[in-house]
Amino acid sequence: MNTLTETIHQLEASLLASEVRTSRDKLNRLLADDFVEYGSSGLVYDKKDVLKSLPTAPATTCHLYDFVTIEFSDSLVQTRFKTDRLDPDGTKLTSLRSSLWKKTGDNWRMFFHQGTPVR
Repeated sequence: MNTLTETIHQLEASLLASEVRTSRDKLNRLLADDFVEYGSSGLVYDKKDVLKSLPTAPATTCHLYDFVTIEFSDSLVQTRFKTDRLDPDGTKLTSLRSSLWKKTGDNWRMFFHQGTPVR
């Protein structure tokens, strides 16, 4: 992986880690103010929704794989990857995921994410 891909991969992986998912402050720093998510649930979320609900959501374990980045410019990157999520009740859900990241100053922030369940 090149340096930019490694950086974005680490950011994506951090958003799957419980120490970030349970922290409104950490989520706030990683998500752009205009963030929108098309969730694997079929629902649409904005940053306010995520900051309100994600820190109190039940813990899950996620494995991220098949990760690629597409660099549109020095400040705009798309990710495409898969996750296997294991819920506390043992249910496994595989999803196709894609995110858009933009760089403002020295910081990368996610401004769009979509998760699509694999049947």
